[in-house]
Formats: sequence, C-alpha cells, structure tokens
Amino acid sequence: MRKQKGFSLIELLIVVAIILIIAAIAVPNLLRSRMSANEASAVGSMRSINTAEVAYSTNYPTVGYSVLLADLGGTCSATTAPTSTSACLIDQTLAGATSANTSKSGYYFTYAQVGGGPGYTLNGDAAQQGSSGVKHFYTDASAVIRYNTSAAATASDAAIQ
Repeated sequence: MRKQKGFSLIELLIVVAIILIIAAIAVPNLLRSRMSANEASAVGSMRSINTAEVAYSTNYPTVGYSVLLADLGGTCSATTAPTSTSACLIDQTLAGATSANTSKSGYYFTYAQVGGGPGYTLNGDAAQQGSSGVKHFYTDASAVIRYNTSAAATASDAAIQ
C-alpha cells in the first residue's frame, strides 16, 4: 500500500466548517465595530461644526451663524480669502454631507439656521439606519450633543457624556 499524500476530503471539509464557524462569529462583531466607529465620527463631525460656527459668528458678526452648512466649507488658498459663503472652516466632505447619498462616514447632517442668525440646529442621521449606525444625533448653539436611538434626536434627548 502507498503512503497517502495530501488531505482527505473529510479533513478539508472539517477545516472549511471551522473557518465558516469563526467567520460567523467575527462578522457581526465587525459590523458593530464599524457602526460604533461611524457614530464616533458623527459626534466628532458635529463638534467640528459647533467649533466652526463659533469661529464663523466671530468672523462675520453681522451674519451671525452660517445660513447653510456649505457656508462653513469652501476652497480657500493663498490667493483666495474666506468669505461669509465660503469660510473654509470645515472640509468640503463634511460641508457637503447633507444627504444619504453624500454622507460622511455613514452619517449625513441636516442644518438649519434659527431666527435669522441667533441660533442653529444640526441633526446627524445614519445614511442607512441599522447598517451604518443606529443613533440619531442633535446639537444646537449650546454645543451640547444629544442622541436618540429610536427617532430623530431633539433638544430634550439625553446628552453625550
């Protein structure tokens, strides 16, 4: 009788089954990690927008807070000065993340100026609820970021610590 070379079909099937079991355990954890990272990015983006709004209202006191989220963005260079409609305070990706199709790290932002300039509201929502994130975020001129897991966040929801 000859010596057997290689693996038998049963041995290969057992190895494949073990790999599939490990993958079935790892994939849900990977998806949860990605959602947590997207949510952390959304909170960071909202903090950046809050900071940019303070700088904007300081630089353009006659305007107050920006009229549009896009006003905080823009492309400035050494020869192009910032303006009230292109302040260059946040990057273009964040300034343009205003719909699910143009989201930044799985979240898009809905910005509204309140009362002609003395305030603003900002909502951050997952582009694909349950896939890119589960939390809804809210902030305003107070710079307190709030969240809700079941509906759009409002000023009365829990604050992020």
